[in-house]
Amino acid sequence: MAGSTDSRALPDASEVMPTVVMQVLPALESGGVERHVLALSAAVAEAGGRSLVASAGGRLVPAAERNARHLTMPLDRRGPFAIRANIGRLEAAIREHGVDLLHVHSRGPAWSAWFAARRTGVPLVTTYHGTYSENLPGKRLYNSVMARGARVIAPSRFVADLVAARHATPPERLRVVPHGVDTSLFDPAVVVADRLVRMAAGWRVPDGAPTILLPGRLTRWKGQAVLIKALARMTRRDAVVLLTGEARRAGYAKELEALAASLGVAERVRMVGHIDDMPAALMLSDVVVSASTDPEAFGLVIAEALAMRRPVIASDHGAASETVVEGETGWRVPPGDEGALAARLDAVLTMAPAERLAIGQAARDFVLAQHDLARMREATLDIYEELLEGR
Repeated sequence: MAGSTDSRALPDASEVMPTVVMQVLPALESGGVERHVLALSAAVAEAGGRSLVASAGGRLVPAAERNARHLTMPLDRRGPFAIRANIGRLEAAIREHGVDLLHVHSRGPAWSAWFAARRTGVPLVTTYHGTYSENLPGKRLYNSVMARGARVIAPSRFVADLVAARHATPPERLRVVPHGVDTSLFDPAVVVADRLVRMAAGWRVPDGAPTILLPGRLTRWKGQAVLIKALARMTRRDAVVLLTGEARRAGYAKELEALAASLGVAERVRMVGHIDDMPAALMLSDVVVSASTDPEAFGLVIAEALAMRRPVIASDHGAASETVVEGETGWRVPPGDEGALAARLDAVLTMAPAERLAIGQAARDFVLAQHDLARMREATLDIYEELLEGR
């Protein structure tokens, strides 16, 4: 990346300081946003810049520190007093570390970052990662901070259209940069059998049982309940559902357990918690499901499953149509329709091996062409350069 320069005292080329980019998000626990931040911080470092990541911390801090310096701040707190205090923390960090550009990934810390950027004159990039509900008074105003960046990145055309409609964001500030998949990591050829054997044993998956995987945090809108109801309606009575991720709200996991028990499928539902080896988890599955009842802004787990040549069934709304091409890279069903999901699951599990193989290969080819991580990194670095050259 080009170094940040001051026109009043242009240094020799050997003295140009590397560009410093700070990624800002609430925490570094798990999820698509966190993996996205890790990829961008690595891209900046590999391009010759310096990466900072500001968050409240979490299990992914060691991974972040491979390419970036992590700055611990309580950015997971969203109250007005916390937001005000975080303005000062971010402003101080910008000045101390010579930050040239801020890139923020969530609404709470985005308000702090927006004010800190205005105070320091540093350009702000925002990524509108979600569809962000507007079910309470004032929510559109609260959400609008994600459309206030000098550049606003949308992970799909669906989100770009939503941002333009809700916030009247002009096209010159709006960029569509689909999330990317590390296709060297998410590659069936590199997942060795030992990884699969250990994982299957830990999950108590019966030999020969078809496995249906729903990756994602245990939260209501991800549709775990829809999948459990579909499992009870399937003609295949040996299929096992695997639900990954941790519950955001206490009691939701118990609700799912009670639902499975009431439908007589408790013995065929596994809640396996956080997964460190997602490529192996995807490889272990016969079908991957995204049953979200609210529209997905992109659906990174869908793209990762496609890269692993897994058959994918997704809810037909949001950005799903941009990754799941009906009958070519996967299938889409009406959101919340457990009957349609059950029928499609039965159909996929009875497909001829050659047909499933062809779908899987087409899916991986699609990701390699459209959603490889290198494309996302390059497009984002281009946006950074555009703003930095303007300074």
